[in-house]
This record gives sequence, structure tokens and C-alpha cells, in this order.
Amino acid sequence: MSTRDDRSEEPIKIGDLTTYSRGVNTTVKVVSKTEPREVTSRSDGSQHRVCEALVGDETGTVYMSLWDETIDEVTEDQVLSISNGYVNLFRGSMRLKIGRYGSYEVIDEAPFDEVNLDNNLSSRQYERPQRGRDRFGGRGRTRY
Repeated sequence: MSTRDDRSEEPIKIGDLTTYSRGVNTTVKVVSKTEPREVTSRSDGSQHRVCEALVGDETGTVYMSLWDETIDEVTEDQVLSISNGYVNLFRGSMRLKIGRYGSYEVIDEAPFDEVNLDNNLSSRQYERPQRGRDRFGGRGRTRY
């Protein structure tokens, strides 16, 4: 399992991602994009555009969330080198995110021949782990 504490420059394959992956460095090819949709920010009520890009490598695929101007910058068949990305769950489905501390760069060619479309990590349903609750729904004791 990849956690925040084991970040490295070592690239990770899509098939090795988990719902806890942080500090993700990987190279992917953009297979397809959905149509952008309008969403409203819960924090300040501002409007944003969001879409999903199916990206992958020879080990599998995952949906990557694209926001606002990134939607227009990323196109199908591009190869992206992603640095410091992370994975989270959206409605129980795994998503790769770049976030505010991550970045991507368009590169000329992929270090793999074909994308494995048979292993879509986003097509599986995952349960969000309960945080800070004991099995009876209470907070439990904090141990120091």
C-alpha cells in the first residue's frame, strides 16, 4: 500500500494503484474524455467545469478528473507524465487526481506499446473506510 510517507521519484504502474495511493508519479496515455459538465463549489459557490479522462498504461486504466482549463489542454492520444498525483474515491469509484500540489507534462511517446483496457480500476466499487469511529459508531478513545 502506498502512503504519504513513502513518496519517491519511482514511477508507479496504473495496475498497482490503490485507494490510498499518494505521491503518484506515472506515465499514462489518454484513451478518451467525457463531455465537460458544470459543477458548483461547495466552499464558495463558484462555477467550474469538470470531466473525466480515461488514462492508462500496459497494466490498466483509471479515470482521471480534469478541471476547468485542464479540460482544454489535455486531448485524446496524448501521453502525460504525472508527478505527485493521488487517488481518491468518487461515489465508490477510484479516480486519479493531479490536485494543487501535483503536475503533468505532455511527452512525445509512451514507454509502453499498448494500453490495457481490460483492467479498468475505476469500474470496481470500493467502500470508503470509516475514519475515527469505533464499531459502535462512537469516537472511541484516543491513545497517545
